Amino acid sequence: MLDKYDVIVVGAGHAGCEAAHAAAVLGSKVLLITMDMNKIAQMSCNPAMGGVAKGQIVREIDALGGYSGIVSDKSTIQFRMLNLSKGPAMWSPRTQNDRMLFSQYWREHLEQTPYVDFWQDMVSKLIVEEGQVKGVITGMGQKIEANSVVLTNGTFLNGIIHIGQKQFGGGRIGEKSASGITEQLVELGFESGRMKTGTPPRVDGRSLNYEAMERQEGDTNPDKFSYSNSTKPIQQQRCCWITYTNNDVHDILRTGFDDSPMYAGRIQGLGPRYCPSIEDKINRFAERDRHQIFVEPEGWNTVEIYVNGFSTSLPDEIQLKALRRIPGFENAKMFRPGYAIEYDYFPPTQLKLTLETHLIKNLYFAGQINGTTGWNKRTPKSKRFRRLYFKSIRGLHWCLN
Repeated sequence: MLDKYDVIVVGAGHAGCEAAHAAAVLGSKVLLITMDMNKIAQMSCNPAMGGVAKGQIVREIDALGGYSGIVSDKSTIQFRMLNLSKGPAMWSPRTQNDRMLFSQYWREHLEQTPYVDFWQDMVSKLIVEEGQVKGVITGMGQKIEANSVVLTNGTFLNGIIHIGQKQFGGGRIGEKSASGITEQLVELGFESGRMKTGTPPRVDGRSLNYEAMERQEGDTNPDKFSYSNSTKPIQQQRCCWITYTNNDVHDILRTGFDDSPMYAGRIQGLGPRYCPSIEDKINRFAERDRHQIFVEPEGWNTVEIYVNGFSTSLPDEIQLKALRRIPGFENAKMFRPGYAIEYDYFPPTQLKLTLETHLIKNLYFAGQINGTTGWNKRTPKSKRFRRLYFKSIRGLHWCLN
């Protein structure tokens, strides 16, 4: 590790990996700091890339020289172009991915990229002098200087995980949260808020009855994300399945509402409008007697299944009981329950269009630290807010140019 870098990137999720890649290919000496080297580019929620809006963003990043599209193509297990019944502007590429391969390919690429160094630690403080960032201080007390710092902390800033009445600190299940940065930035004059997102339970695919579900095959003539010649469309694909909840499922879920952190007021953060939890769906859309569930494999060589559409923070025993009333899930075995997570974010109105902060020179925010891709009814909807937010996702290559 050097004493000083051109760029320090804090966090090695999607945004952090792209930021490190972008800076390095432009000739900068980069240090990528992550709390766990084995979780680089970890797909925190569903093992998929793209979809409505996000599919276009992945291709825009690829056109700018980014690597997410290439990694997505290499780790694809199924490709589907969504919304083909609508006009071309609504067509949205989406890949189901092998979670482990996605992380592996990103790490391999970064390790083979000149000028990228790694450091496993938590960043607890920024070094700021006269309104300009000068580096970071890690949890182990390491002081590392830099000309610029990019914060891509994801859901880890003071993250709290909720499962029923249980709550504990964490940025993801089994991983500790990060503290210190929010408190310092607030002292420096930044506005922060709390966001909430969630994830569904994972189940053992060997315990499911797929004959009771609808098959969902990939496209007959699959496309790909990257415009480069380094990847090819997938030839062999894994199948996904579709099933539905029912009134029995909904009734069981309602029995857990008293212990729900969302309805009991223990969750204060804003949630995404377009990715609601299952309990939110049956509450907001009480007139519907079923909701769609997508049964998605986590990879080529694993039996782990992602239960898309069943995001929840209800008690784990309620989750399992309700799952077993879904057709095909009668004998389901859970690997781990779904949960909600609250984390600190910083409204992106505090950023320039380069993603540099207005208050601190050479300090950049990228990715989920700027909010979430699903709008909440209380989220500011000004044209400036929307423009800045989507710039924060697309702008990983512009911010360091």
